[in-house]
Amino acid sequence: MTLGEKIKAFRNKTGLSQEQLAEKLHVSRQAITKWENDRGTPDINNLQLLASLMNVSVDSLINSPDEVTKVVIKEEINIERFEKGGKFRSKYDAALRSKFPEATTIFPLIRRKKLNFIQRVIDFIVQPGVLYVADSLDDLSAYYLVELNERQLLVNVTKTSIEGRELTSTKFIGKKCVIDGNLFIKATYTI
Repeated sequence: MTLGEKIKAFRNKTGLSQEQLAEKLHVSRQAITKWENDRGTPDINNLQLLASLMNVSVDSLINSPDEVTKVVIKEEINIERFEKGGKFRSKYDAALRSKFPEATTIFPLIRRKKLNFIQRVIDFIVQPGVLYVADSLDDLSAYYLVELNERQLLVNVTKTSIEGRELTSTKFIGKKCVIDGNLFIKATYTI
């Protein structure tokens, strides 16, 4: 599904006209028409507004090839309020468990950016692994696979927020899964 198709599907689902959506975003109706027909794309500010209106992440809006995943939790937290200890190897573990006490299983995930061919070649030439390290230092948050009965959630916990998206078109089967250009690998323990 293209970005334009996603915008149109959202607009139709919520019963908004192009004019009404344009008013909410402070753009012209013609801009909405261009976006929906994939003849133009919203700037970053409008992408953020659209993602907020659609209750999805910007990443899933522009990258997800199949369908927009539904954000089930998105709230601010203060990681310093949580304590590590016992089953919790980090404050991130404790924060996550407090938000999902009813979870049947929670797997911490190791995230690695899935490199394309050119990136792999550059990584090999420069120093094998350097792009992975740079990406890891750029994103110091924690990722988890939360299983709630038949549902699977991909949850990202940072020092200031927690965001969980339900996996609909892609399911985590086995130890690895590629989601939004990232390779996620299950840790060997659960919390």
